[in-house]
Amino acid sequence: MTDSSSTSPEAIAIPAGLRAAGELVVPPSKSVTNRLCNLALVAWRPVTLVRPLRADDTAHFFAALRRLGFRVEEGPEEVALAPPPAPPARARFDCGESGTLLRLLIAALATLEGVYEVDGTPRLRERPVGPLVAALAALGVRIDYLGTPGYPPLRIAGGTLAGGRVSVDAGSSSQFLSALLMAATRAAAPVEIEVPALVSGPYVELTLDLLVRQGGRIERLAADRYAVTPGPLAGGRLEVEGDYSAAAYPAAAAALTGGRVRLHGLRRDSRQGDRELLDLLARMGAGVRWGEGWVEVSGGELRGLAADAGQIPDQVPTLAALAPFCSGESRFTGAAHLRLKESDRIAAMASELRRAGAEATELPDGIAVAGRWAESAPPETPVEIATWGDHRIAMAMALVGLRRPGLRIANPGVVAKSYPGFWDDLGRLLGRPLRGR
Repeated sequence: MTDSSSTSPEAIAIPAGLRAAGELVVPPSKSVTNRLCNLALVAWRPVTLVRPLRADDTAHFFAALRRLGFRVEEGPEEVALAPPPAPPARARFDCGESGTLLRLLIAALATLEGVYEVDGTPRLRERPVGPLVAALAALGVRIDYLGTPGYPPLRIAGGTLAGGRVSVDAGSSSQFLSALLMAATRAAAPVEIEVPALVSGPYVELTLDLLVRQGGRIERLAADRYAVTPGPLAGGRLEVEGDYSAAAYPAAAAALTGGRVRLHGLRRDSRQGDRELLDLLARMGAGVRWGEGWVEVSGGELRGLAADAGQIPDQVPTLAALAPFCSGESRFTGAAHLRLKESDRIAAMASELRRAGAEATELPDGIAVAGRWAESAPPETPVEIATWGDHRIAMAMALVGLRRPGLRIANPGVVAKSYPGFWDDLGRLLGRPLRGR
Protein backbone atom coordinates (compact mmCIF):
# COMPACT_ATOMS: atom_id res chain seq x y z
CA MET A 1 0.00 0.00 0.00
CA THR A 2 3.05 2.24 -0.17
CA ASP A 3 4.67 4.23 -2.95
CA SER A 4 6.75 7.36 -3.18
CA SER A 5 3.81 9.61 -2.36
CA SER A 6 3.67 8.07 1.12
CA THR A 7 7.21 9.11 2.01
CA SER A 8 7.72 12.30 0.01
CA PRO A 9 9.42 15.06 2.04
CA GLU A 10 7.52 17.67 0.03
CA ALA A 11 4.29 19.14 1.34
CA ILE A 12 1.18 17.47 -0.06
CA ALA A 13 -1.63 19.68 -1.35
CA ILE A 14 -5.10 18.54 -0.24
CA PRO A 15 -7.79 19.10 -2.90
CA ALA A 16 -10.94 20.65 -1.44
CA GLY A 17 -14.45 20.18 -2.77
CA LEU A 18 -14.22 16.51 -3.76
CA ARG A 19 -16.28 13.67 -2.32
CA ALA A 20 -14.59 10.68 -0.73
CA ALA A 21 -16.22 7.60 -2.25
CA GLY A 22 -15.34 3.99 -2.93
CA GLU A 23 -14.11 0.89 -1.12
CA LEU A 24 -10.95 0.14 0.84
CA VAL A 25 -9.45 -2.79 2.70
CA VAL A 26 -8.24 -1.16 5.91
CA PRO A 27 -4.64 -1.70 7.06
CA PRO A 28 -3.93 -4.37 9.69
CA SER A 29 -4.05 -3.27 13.31
CA LYS A 30 -0.88 -1.71 14.69
CA SER A 31 -1.96 -2.49 18.26
CA VAL A 32 -2.58 -6.16 17.50
CA THR A 33 0.61 -6.57 15.44
CA ASN A 34 2.72 -5.13 18.27
CA ARG A 35 1.04 -7.34 20.87
CA LEU A 36 1.59 -10.45 18.78
CA CYS A 37 5.27 -9.57 18.40
CA ASN A 38 5.47 -9.22 22.17
CA LEU A 39 3.64 -12.52 22.55
CA ALA A 40 6.40 -14.24 20.58
CA LEU A 41 8.93 -12.68 22.95
CA VAL A 42 7.30 -13.55 26.28
CA ALA A 43 6.13 -16.98 25.11
CA TRP A 44 9.54 -17.69 23.54
CA ARG A 45 7.74 -19.81 20.96
CA PRO A 46 7.34 -19.59 17.19
CA VAL A 47 4.57 -17.23 16.10
CA THR A 48 3.40 -16.59 12.54
CA LEU A 49 1.63 -13.29 11.97
CA VAL A 50 -0.92 -13.47 9.17
CA ARG A 51 -1.38 -10.11 7.43
CA PRO A 52 0.55 -8.01 9.97
CA LEU A 53 0.95 -4.26 9.65
CA ARG A 54 4.12 -3.20 7.80
CA ALA A 55 4.92 0.27 9.13
CA ASP A 56 7.71 2.07 10.98
CA ASP A 57 6.45 1.04 14.42
CA THR A 58 6.18 -2.65 13.63
CA ALA A 59 9.50 -2.61 11.73
CA HIS A 60 11.16 -1.49 14.97
CA PHE A 61 9.55 -4.40 16.80
CA PHE A 62 10.79 -6.87 14.17
CA ALA A 63 14.27 -5.33 14.54
CA ALA A 64 14.11 -5.73 18.34
CA LEU A 65 13.26 -9.41 17.95
CA ARG A 66 16.21 -9.85 15.59
CA ARG A 67 18.46 -8.27 18.23
CA LEU A 68 17.29 -11.05 20.57
CA GLY A 69 18.28 -13.68 18.04
CA PHE A 70 14.83 -14.34 16.56
CA ARG A 71 14.61 -15.51 12.99
CA VAL A 72 12.23 -13.06 11.32
CA GLU A 73 11.07 -14.26 7.90
CA GLU A 74 8.93 -11.72 6.06
CA GLY A 75 6.71 -12.97 3.26
CA PRO A 76 4.07 -11.19 1.18
CA GLU A 77 1.22 -11.96 3.60
CA GLU A 78 2.94 -13.43 6.66
CA VAL A 79 5.83 -12.85 9.04
CA ALA A 80 7.24 -15.90 10.82
CA LEU A 81 8.98 -15.30 14.16
CA ALA A 82 11.14 -18.08 15.64
CA PRO A 83 13.18 -17.65 18.85
CA PRO A 84 16.73 -18.92 19.35
CA PRO A 85 17.51 -21.54 22.02
CA ALA A 86 18.46 -18.76 24.46
CA PRO A 87 18.53 -14.95 24.47
CA PRO A 88 21.80 -13.02 24.15
CA ALA A 89 23.61 -12.05 27.33
CA ARG A 90 23.62 -8.37 26.35
CA ALA A 91 21.79 -6.27 23.76
CA ARG A 92 20.79 -2.68 23.02
CA PHE A 93 17.46 -1.69 21.50
CA ASP A 94 16.36 1.35 19.52
CA CYS A 95 12.59 1.81 19.84
CA GLY A 96 12.48 4.74 17.41
CA GLU A 97 9.35 6.73 18.28
CA SER A 98 7.27 3.72 19.33
CA GLY A 99 5.92 4.15 22.84
CA THR A 100 4.15 0.80 22.58
CA LEU A 101 7.38 -1.03 21.78
CA LEU A 102 9.22 0.84 24.54
CA ARG A 103 6.79 -0.15 27.28
CA LEU A 104 6.08 -3.70 26.17
CA LEU A 105 9.80 -4.34 25.70
CA ILE A 106 10.86 -3.00 29.11
CA ALA A 107 8.60 -5.49 30.88
CA ALA A 108 9.24 -8.39 28.50
CA LEU A 109 13.04 -8.06 28.82
CA ALA A 110 12.66 -8.43 32.58
CA THR A 111 11.73 -12.07 31.94
CA LEU A 112 14.93 -12.90 29.99
CA GLU A 113 18.36 -13.71 31.40
CA GLY A 114 20.61 -10.88 30.25
CA VAL A 115 21.43 -7.19 30.54
CA TYR A 116 19.62 -4.92 28.11
CA GLU A 117 19.56 -1.21 27.28
CA VAL A 118 16.51 0.47 25.75
CA ASP A 119 16.41 3.89 24.09
CA GLY A 120 14.74 5.81 21.26
CA THR A 121 14.38 9.20 19.60
CA PRO A 122 14.57 12.50 21.50
CA ARG A 123 10.76 12.63 21.61
CA LEU A 124 10.59 9.07 22.99
CA ARG A 125 12.94 10.17 25.76
CA GLU A 126 10.16 12.57 26.84
CA ARG A 127 7.55 9.83 27.17
CA PRO A 128 7.13 8.54 30.73
CA VAL A 129 7.85 5.01 31.91
CA GLY A 130 8.20 5.73 35.63
CA PRO A 131 5.03 3.95 36.83
CA LEU A 132 5.95 0.82 34.86
CA VAL A 133 9.55 0.80 36.08
CA ALA A 134 8.41 1.30 39.70
CA ALA A 135 5.99 -1.63 39.41
CA LEU A 136 8.66 -3.89 37.92
CA ALA A 137 11.12 -2.89 40.62
CA ALA A 138 8.54 -3.81 43.27
CA LEU A 139 8.39 -7.26 41.66
CA GLY A 140 12.16 -7.69 41.97
CA VAL A 141 13.42 -6.38 38.62
CA ARG A 142 16.66 -4.37 38.62
CA ILE A 143 16.34 -1.33 36.32
CA ASP A 144 18.66 1.69 36.14
CA TYR A 145 17.85 4.98 34.45
CA LEU A 146 20.66 6.13 32.16
CA GLY A 147 19.36 9.69 31.86
CA THR A 148 16.41 11.52 33.39
CA PRO A 149 14.65 9.40 36.06
CA GLY A 150 11.24 8.27 34.89
CA TYR A 151 12.19 8.28 31.20
CA PRO A 152 14.35 6.30 28.78
CA PRO A 153 17.11 5.41 28.21
CA LEU A 154 17.43 2.68 30.83
CA ARG A 155 19.20 -0.60 31.60
CA ILE A 156 17.35 -3.78 32.61
CA ALA A 157 18.86 -6.74 34.44
CA GLY A 158 16.64 -9.48 33.03
CA GLY A 159 15.54 -12.73 34.56
CA THR A 160 14.65 -11.00 37.81
CA LEU A 161 10.82 -10.83 37.63
CA ALA A 162 10.05 -12.58 40.89
CA GLY A 163 6.29 -12.13 41.23
CA GLY A 164 4.19 -10.82 44.09
CA ARG A 165 1.68 -8.01 44.60
CA VAL A 166 2.06 -4.61 42.95
CA SER A 167 0.19 -1.42 42.16
CA VAL A 168 0.64 0.42 38.85
CA ASP A 169 -0.75 3.83 37.99
CA ALA A 170 -1.92 3.54 34.37
CA GLY A 171 -3.49 6.99 34.39
CA SER A 172 -1.08 8.23 31.71
CA SER A 173 -0.83 5.06 29.63
CA SER A 174 -2.72 1.75 29.55
CA GLN A 175 0.45 0.25 28.08
CA PHE A 176 1.92 0.06 31.60
CA LEU A 177 -0.77 -2.46 32.54
CA SER A 178 -0.67 -4.35 29.22
CA ALA A 179 3.10 -4.71 29.53
CA LEU A 180 2.84 -6.05 33.10
CA LEU A 181 0.05 -8.51 32.23
CA MET A 182 2.03 -10.00 29.36
CA ALA A 183 5.33 -10.20 31.26
CA ALA A 184 3.63 -11.69 34.34
CA THR A 185 2.89 -14.87 32.39
CA ARG A 186 6.66 -15.52 32.59
CA ALA A 187 7.25 -14.45 36.21
CA ALA A 188 8.82 -16.80 38.74
CA ALA A 189 5.64 -16.71 40.88
CA PRO A 190 2.04 -15.46 40.58
CA VAL A 191 1.52 -11.73 40.17
CA GLU A 192 -1.37 -9.68 41.52
CA ILE A 193 -1.78 -6.23 39.97
CA GLU A 194 -3.83 -3.34 41.36
CA VAL A 195 -4.62 -0.46 39.00
CA PRO A 196 -5.82 2.68 40.83
CA ALA A 197 -6.03 4.72 37.60
CA LEU A 198 -6.48 3.64 33.98
CA VAL A 199 -6.92 5.37 30.63
CA SER A 200 -7.61 3.79 27.24
CA GLY A 201 -9.12 0.73 28.92
CA PRO A 202 -10.13 -1.01 25.65
CA TYR A 203 -6.44 -1.55 24.81
CA VAL A 204 -6.12 -3.57 28.03
CA GLU A 205 -9.16 -5.61 26.99
CA LEU A 206 -7.38 -6.28 23.69
CA THR A 207 -4.34 -7.54 25.62
CA LEU A 208 -6.44 -9.71 27.95
CA ASP A 209 -8.36 -11.24 25.05
CA LEU A 210 -5.12 -12.20 23.31
CA LEU A 211 -3.58 -13.70 26.45
CA VAL A 212 -6.67 -15.74 27.32
CA ARG A 213 -6.93 -17.10 23.77
CA GLN A 214 -3.28 -18.09 24.07
CA GLY A 215 -3.87 -20.06 27.27
CA GLY A 216 -2.87 -17.35 29.72
CA ARG A 217 -4.28 -17.81 33.22
CA ILE A 218 -5.57 -14.39 34.24
CA GLU A 219 -8.33 -13.71 36.74
CA ARG A 220 -10.03 -10.37 37.18
CA LEU A 221 -10.44 -10.12 40.95
CA ALA A 222 -12.19 -6.74 40.76
CA ALA A 223 -12.59 -3.90 38.27
CA ASP A 224 -9.13 -2.67 39.25
CA ARG A 225 -7.33 -5.90 40.23
CA TYR A 226 -5.89 -8.79 38.22
CA ALA A 227 -4.20 -12.03 39.19
CA VAL A 228 -1.80 -13.71 36.75
CA THR A 229 -0.61 -17.28 37.21
CA PRO A 230 2.57 -17.85 35.17
CA GLY A 231 2.45 -20.52 32.53
CA PRO A 232 3.19 -21.27 28.87
CA LEU A 233 1.48 -19.45 26.01
CA ALA A 234 0.61 -21.33 22.85
CA GLY A 235 2.11 -19.22 20.05
CA GLY A 236 1.30 -20.54 16.59
CA ARG A 237 -0.39 -18.97 13.58
CA LEU A 238 -2.32 -15.80 14.41
CA GLU A 239 -4.24 -13.45 12.11
CA VAL A 240 -4.12 -9.68 12.56
CA GLU A 241 -7.50 -7.97 12.28
CA GLY A 242 -8.11 -4.65 10.54
CA ASP A 243 -7.20 -1.40 12.28
CA TYR A 244 -10.05 0.79 13.53
CA SER A 245 -7.55 3.58 14.24
CA ALA A 246 -6.57 3.72 10.57
CA ALA A 247 -10.16 3.19 9.38
CA ALA A 248 -11.18 6.36 11.23
CA TYR A 249 -9.69 8.61 8.53
CA PRO A 250 -11.49 7.31 5.42
CA ALA A 251 -14.66 6.97 7.52
CA ALA A 252 -14.40 10.59 8.65
CA ALA A 253 -13.57 11.69 5.09
CA ALA A 254 -16.87 10.22 3.88
CA ALA A 255 -18.80 11.88 6.72
CA LEU A 256 -17.17 15.25 6.05
CA THR A 257 -17.46 15.37 2.26
CA GLY A 258 -20.94 13.89 1.84
CA GLY A 259 -19.46 10.79 0.22
CA ARG A 260 -19.91 7.08 0.81
CA VAL A 261 -17.01 4.80 1.74
CA ARG A 262 -17.18 1.06 2.37
CA LEU A 263 -14.41 -0.35 4.56
CA HIS A 264 -13.48 -4.04 4.52
CA GLY A 265 -11.51 -6.05 7.07
CA LEU A 266 -13.00 -4.79 10.35
CA ARG A 267 -14.41 -7.12 12.98
CA ARG A 268 -17.68 -5.79 14.33
CA ASP A 269 -16.99 -7.56 17.66
CA SER A 270 -13.45 -6.16 17.91
CA ARG A 271 -12.01 -5.18 21.30
CA GLN A 272 -10.29 -2.17 19.70
CA GLY A 273 -11.39 0.98 21.48
CA ASP A 274 -11.33 3.14 18.35
CA ARG A 275 -14.34 1.24 17.09
CA GLU A 276 -16.30 3.79 19.15
CA LEU A 277 -15.47 6.46 16.58
CA LEU A 278 -18.12 4.98 14.29
CA ASP A 279 -20.73 5.44 17.02
CA LEU A 280 -19.64 9.05 17.49
CA LEU A 281 -19.82 9.70 13.73
CA ALA A 282 -23.40 8.42 13.79
CA ARG A 283 -24.20 10.76 16.70
CA MET A 284 -22.73 13.64 14.69
CA GLY A 285 -25.08 12.90 11.79
CA ALA A 286 -23.16 10.51 9.52
CA GLY A 287 -24.70 7.31 8.21
CA VAL A 288 -23.13 4.08 9.46
CA ARG A 289 -24.25 0.75 8.01
CA TRP A 290 -22.83 -2.72 8.70
CA GLY A 291 -22.74 -5.71 6.37
CA GLU A 292 -20.97 -9.06 6.24
CA GLY A 293 -17.30 -8.17 6.68
CA TRP A 294 -17.71 -4.45 5.96
CA VAL A 295 -18.94 -1.15 7.33
CA GLU A 296 -20.13 1.74 5.19
CA VAL A 297 -20.02 5.39 6.24
CA SER A 298 -21.89 8.12 4.39
CA GLY A 299 -22.07 11.87 4.79
CA GLY A 300 -24.83 13.87 6.40
CA GLU A 301 -25.50 17.21 8.02
CA LEU A 302 -22.99 17.17 10.84
CA ARG A 303 -23.69 18.58 14.28
CA GLY A 304 -21.35 19.38 17.15
CA LEU A 305 -20.75 16.92 19.94
CA ALA A 306 -19.52 16.88 23.53
CA ALA A 307 -17.84 13.59 24.37
CA ASP A 308 -15.51 12.07 26.94
CA ALA A 309 -12.68 10.71 24.78
CA GLY A 310 -10.69 9.14 27.59
CA GLN A 311 -11.06 5.66 26.14
CA ILE A 312 -10.30 6.69 22.54
CA PRO A 313 -7.73 9.49 22.86
CA ASP A 314 -6.12 8.84 19.47
CA GLN A 315 -9.38 9.89 17.82
CA VAL A 316 -9.52 13.35 19.39
CA PRO A 317 -7.56 14.82 16.44
CA THR A 318 -9.97 13.11 14.01
CA LEU A 319 -13.03 14.46 15.80
CA ALA A 320 -11.49 17.91 16.16
CA ALA A 321 -10.85 17.97 12.39
CA LEU A 322 -14.58 17.49 11.75
CA ALA A 323 -15.71 19.98 14.38
CA PRO A 324 -15.28 23.28 12.44
CA PHE A 325 -17.78 21.97 9.88
CA CYS A 326 -20.36 20.85 12.47
CA SER A 327 -23.17 23.05 13.72
CA GLY A 328 -22.55 24.30 17.23
CA GLU A 329 -19.53 23.82 19.46
CA SER A 330 -17.75 20.50 19.96
CA ARG A 331 -15.81 19.57 23.11
CA PHE A 332 -13.69 16.46 23.46
CA THR A 333 -12.35 15.94 26.97
CA GLY A 334 -10.96 13.31 29.36
CA ALA A 335 -7.76 12.88 27.34
CA ALA A 336 -5.02 14.79 29.17
CA HIS A 337 -2.63 11.93 28.34
CA LEU A 338 -2.74 13.08 24.70
CA ARG A 339 -0.04 15.55 25.69
CA LEU A 340 2.35 12.60 26.13
CA LYS A 341 2.05 11.06 22.66
CA GLU A 342 4.31 11.52 19.62
CA SER A 343 3.47 15.19 20.09
CA ASP A 344 1.36 17.16 22.53
CA ARG A 345 -1.68 16.38 20.41
CA ILE A 346 -3.97 18.80 22.21
CA ALA A 347 -1.61 21.72 21.58
CA ALA A 348 -0.85 20.50 18.06
CA MET A 349 -4.47 20.26 16.91
CA ALA A 350 -5.48 23.56 18.50
CA SER A 351 -2.50 25.29 16.89
CA GLU A 352 -2.98 23.85 13.41
CA LEU A 353 -6.74 24.39 13.38
CA ARG A 354 -6.14 28.02 14.27
CA ARG A 355 -3.46 28.22 11.57
CA ALA A 356 -6.14 27.10 9.10
CA GLY A 357 -8.49 29.80 10.39
CA ALA A 358 -10.72 27.75 12.69
CA GLU A 359 -11.62 28.66 16.26
CA ALA A 360 -10.06 26.10 18.60
CA THR A 361 -9.30 26.29 22.32
CA GLU A 362 -6.98 24.08 24.32
CA LEU A 363 -8.51 22.58 27.45
CA PRO A 364 -6.45 20.92 30.20
CA ASP A 365 -7.71 17.51 29.07
CA GLY A 366 -8.93 18.12 25.53
CA ILE A 367 -10.07 20.64 22.96
CA ALA A 368 -13.09 22.83 22.17
CA VAL A 369 -13.83 23.77 18.56
CA ALA A 370 -16.48 26.17 17.28
CA GLY A 371 -18.47 25.09 14.23
CA ARG A 372 -17.95 28.39 12.43
CA TRP A 373 -17.70 26.76 8.98
CA ALA A 374 -21.01 24.92 9.22
CA GLU A 375 -22.85 28.03 7.94
CA SER A 376 -20.12 30.24 6.46
CA ALA A 377 -17.39 29.34 4.00
CA PRO A 378 -13.89 28.71 5.34
CA PRO A 379 -11.03 30.94 4.17
CA GLU A 380 -9.09 30.00 1.05
CA THR A 381 -5.75 31.57 1.89
CA PRO A 382 -2.96 29.04 1.19
CA VAL A 383 -1.63 27.56 4.42
CA GLU A 384 1.04 24.96 5.11
CA ILE A 385 0.18 22.77 8.09
CA ALA A 386 2.90 21.59 10.47
CA THR A 387 2.56 17.94 11.47
CA TRP A 388 4.60 18.24 14.70
CA GLY A 389 6.31 14.99 13.67
CA ASP A 390 3.06 13.15 14.43
CA HIS A 391 1.28 10.78 12.07
CA ARG A 392 -2.14 11.43 13.57
CA ILE A 393 -1.84 15.21 13.26
CA ALA A 394 -0.93 14.83 9.57
CA MET A 395 -3.90 12.56 8.82
CA ALA A 396 -6.39 14.59 10.87
CA MET A 397 -5.42 17.90 9.28
CA ALA A 398 -5.65 16.30 5.83
CA LEU A 399 -9.34 15.84 6.63
CA VAL A 400 -9.69 19.57 7.28
CA GLY A 401 -8.21 20.22 3.84
CA LEU A 402 -11.02 18.29 2.17
CA ARG A 403 -13.35 21.21 2.98
CA ARG A 404 -10.97 24.10 3.71
CA PRO A 405 -9.28 25.09 0.39
CA GLY A 406 -5.58 25.84 0.16
CA LEU A 407 -4.16 23.44 2.77
CA ARG A 408 -0.84 21.71 2.30
CA ILE A 409 0.51 19.12 4.76
CA ALA A 410 4.22 19.45 5.53
CA ASN A 411 6.37 16.38 6.18
CA PRO A 412 3.70 13.95 4.92
CA GLY A 413 6.02 10.97 5.37
CA VAL A 414 5.26 10.89 9.11
CA VAL A 415 2.21 8.73 8.32
CA ALA A 416 4.61 5.81 7.73
CA LYS A 417 4.59 5.24 11.49
CA SER A 418 1.15 3.61 11.33
CA TYR A 419 -0.45 3.99 7.88
CA PRO A 420 2.16 4.09 5.08
CA GLY A 421 -0.48 3.95 2.35
CA PHE A 422 -2.60 6.78 3.71
CA TRP A 423 -1.96 9.30 0.93
CA ASP A 424 -2.53 6.66 -1.75
CA ASP A 425 -5.78 5.52 -0.16
CA LEU A 426 -7.08 9.05 0.34
CA GLY A 427 -6.26 9.94 -3.26
CA ARG A 428 -8.02 6.80 -4.47
CA LEU A 429 -11.20 7.74 -2.59
CA LEU A 430 -11.04 11.28 -3.98
CA GLY A 431 -10.41 10.03 -7.51
CA ARG A 432 -7.22 12.09 -7.75
CA PRO A 433 -3.65 11.12 -6.82
CA LEU A 434 -2.21 13.39 -4.15
CA ARG A 435 1.04 15.08 -5.11
CA GLY A 436 3.70 17.16 -3.46
CA ARG A 437 3.67 20.84 -4.24
